[in-house]
Amino acid sequence: MGLTCGSAHADRRVALVIGNSAYKSAPKLGNPVNDATLVGGMFKKAGFDSVDVRLDLSASEMRRMLREFAGRSRDADMAVIYYAGHGIELDGNNYLIPTDATLETDGDVLDETIPVERALFAVEPAKQLRLIILDACRDNPFAKTMKRTLASRAIGRGLAKVEPTGPNTMIAFAAKAGSTASDGDSRNSPFATALVEHLPKPGLDLRKAFGFVRDDVLKSTGYKQEPYVYGSLGGDDVPLVAKQAATGPQANPQDAIRRDYELALQLATRDGWEAFLAAYPDGFYANLAKGQLNKIAAEETRASAEQKAKAAEQEKARLIAERAQKAEQAKAAAAAKAAEEARIAAEKQKQIEQARAEAAEQQRKIAEAAAAKALAEKQAAEKAKAELAAKQAAEKAEQAAKPAADRQMPEVENQKVAALSPAPTSTLSAADLTKSVQSELRRVGCLTSAAEGEWSSAAQRSLTLFNKYAGTQFDVKLASVDALDALKAKPGRVCPLVCNFGFKADGDQCVKITCRAGYRVGDDNECEKVPEKKPVATREDSKRRDADRKQTEAAPSTPQASGQIICTSAGCRPVAKGCRIVRDPRPGSAGMIQAEVCN
Repeated sequence: MGLTCGSAHADRRVALVIGNSAYKSAPKLGNPVNDATLVGGMFKKAGFDSVDVRLDLSASEMRRMLREFAGRSRDADMAVIYYAGHGIELDGNNYLIPTDATLETDGDVLDETIPVERALFAVEPAKQLRLIILDACRDNPFAKTMKRTLASRAIGRGLAKVEPTGPNTMIAFAAKAGSTASDGDSRNSPFATALVEHLPKPGLDLRKAFGFVRDDVLKSTGYKQEPYVYGSLGGDDVPLVAKQAATGPQANPQDAIRRDYELALQLATRDGWEAFLAAYPDGFYANLAKGQLNKIAAEETRASAEQKAKAAEQEKARLIAERAQKAEQAKAAAAAKAAEEARIAAEKQKQIEQARAEAAEQQRKIAEAAAAKALAEKQAAEKAKAELAAKQAAEKAEQAAKPAADRQMPEVENQKVAALSPAPTSTLSAADLTKSVQSELRRVGCLTSAAEGEWSSAAQRSLTLFNKYAGTQFDVKLASVDALDALKAKPGRVCPLVCNFGFKADGDQCVKITCRAGYRVGDDNECEKVPEKKPVATREDSKRRDADRKQTEAAPSTPQASGQIICTSAGCRPVAKGCRIVRDPRPGSAGMIQAEVCN
């Protein structure tokens, strides 16, 4: 039976278990008290937040327990009620019968019993699942003796079908409507035995779990009793015990065998031990189971010998009464003596086997305790080894980061404020505690200066940064043991790495930014191209340019030639600017002589 407790974030689950056996006006039932104890233990092992097991309750006690359970259901996500005992169906309605009910007439049912609707009302405040399990479908002796005040009033066999009106509500019956359930021949009923086998399986949906319960009960009762479930759930799986993700060290494979052994030990029957040995034929627990079988065999031998001794005594008395012959009486006396000796020997053998079984059980507990202690010591050693390795790695990283931090970070303020520290609660002195906290602050990236024995303003700022990024609220004015423990619990860097201008983060260190030729570090701390420099006029160049301009303006203008040449009797020369060459229009030139015409 695999039972897994929920995690810290699991839904809140509450359960009420009632078993009524000692009825005052009806024969005592053997199994309800045993079934309620077994089912209550199942809920506790399944990690329910509240499990209330109540036995042999009167009507007033049942009403009070249902009222108190309704209050607990208001804060629960899952509410479960299990009832084992007598129940009765009257005019289509179901009622649970307390131990003090007399039910002389059918009218007494309304006054002396508890309606099933009252149990539905008690689980109604639960947020996610409301489950009622009724192991109350036995053949009811009150129905045969009570008087009918109305001839037409129907008193059914077993319990009537119930269809819950609320969402996410289920009612499970030990037998379908109109039929009765069997208590079986063992300590617990087939229905209760199947419940503790399948309901607490982690991650198993309730609808499927009750299907397995139905199959087991049908098989164990020769297909005479069929459990039934009424109501409906949504599309998502709704397990009684959530399936947990595997975290931390893996479970010991012997745990499943141990749980099955403890279940067989609780049943304490030959069938239970034989089933256990069929599943686990070898090993430590198999030897214990064989010892338990020997104990049961010795008890059976003792009981058989005791019966034979009683039969021999009866035969002896009969022969004496009938005045049998002396030889027959002696023979009967010898047989009675032999039977008594066999009984005594069987009794002694039973005591021997019982002592052996108890000794084996004690050895089992000692072995389990030793295994648990060894596992705890191993985990503690591994934890200490991991802490030592982390500390050594942090010190090595601190030594490697110190030169780079000294180059890029500004000097710490010269003036330091002395830390007012309370009396240390550990063996560390105040200076050692301060230095340890500063070393841990350097390791998680919140302090860049070296660790020292004084709680300076830089250390206060680094603890403020740790509070910001780790979500803590430690007093920054002093170094405390709580802050040291919180820092040691952090496996790596907590505060982000901040580098000065011209440096960039590289892992846990700041390295200088190097740009290629023609590039430089810009305002955004990235490499950018260096702009070309334009020539800048100096004062000397300006003075020389002004002198040249004045000299040019003062010089007479030089005539500009047009590019043409004119030739006369005096010679050839360039044509002046703004002039042109034409044929001489004067008389006597015959149009062959050139002349210069200006604007």
